[in-house]
Amino acid sequence: MRRIFLLLAAGLAIAAPAALAKASFPDTLSLPNGFRPEGIAIKGNTFYVGSIPNGAIYAGDLRTGQGDVIIQGQTGRAATGLKVSHGLLFVSGAGTGKAFVYDLKTRALVREVQLAVGAGATFINDVVVTKKAAYFTDSNRPVIYKLALEKKHAPAATAQPITLTGVDYVHQAPPALNLNGIVATKNGKTLIAVQTATGKLFTIDPTTGAAKAIDTGAVSFPRGDGLLLQGKTLYVVQNTENKIAVVKLSHDLSRGTFERYITDSDFDVPTTIARKGKHLYAVNARFTTPATPTTTYNVVRVER
Repeated sequence: MRRIFLLLAAGLAIAAPAALAKASFPDTLSLPNGFRPEGIAIKGNTFYVGSIPNGAIYAGDLRTGQGDVIIQGQTGRAATGLKVSHGLLFVSGAGTGKAFVYDLKTRALVREVQLAVGAGATFINDVVVTKKAAYFTDSNRPVIYKLALEKKHAPAATAQPITLTGVDYVHQAPPALNLNGIVATKNGKTLIAVQTATGKLFTIDPTTGAAKAIDTGAVSFPRGDGLLLQGKTLYVVQNTENKIAVVKLSHDLSRGTFERYITDSDFDVPTTIARKGKHLYAVNARFTTPATPTTTYNVVRVER
């Protein structure tokens, strides 16, 4: 009898830490006051968030919520969309018209590439990385920018602008946000983007720039921002709507069926998302709240 009791006690002792570890991931992750975040990327249990006004990069632990600024902000830099791939952090440079690429191990700036050239408004909003290239959206210009990955995935020194066809860009003052969030199919042969101003979804041929609207019936996704593609399920963040739409795509990506919304009382203008297991992590940009040095910001975890 005593042996059975000891075995049960040992089992409980093992199970308790496991249950505690499972429950240890917090539902909200604090960011520095005044940080003004927008983009998020996750690698392992580390999350990365960028600061819009100066390009600073914050890294934190999903399990503990602890973190620090690992790349200091600088004048002339900015950060919106982020992606981690090949040991590098790819950063969209917002109104700078640039892309920034950092080595995550050394935290050194590997590339600073001028994507948008010439006069006129530009806003490099988001980025997706495939095996051969990184693609950036410009919310003010009907182009995507291809930054090729060369030997050992080193980013090229210059980017190729690819003119889009099939997307009617909305032009108004101040400039409306057009293509914003962007993702790629697993083979990298098709890109998917959302147009913030219209709430429409598009497939894009990364070679030709030919875009086709995805038929979502009577449903659109106004204020569409960050995207996440998991198989044929597309998650669309609708920032000031404080929700994430879940859309099931057809095999050929020509149609999308709206399934449901993910909402949370902690959402406060979420902009972009990243996935860890069965959870999504959404950045609260709080665009409707005055940005001050003491304004609080965080990341919210929700089930997908």
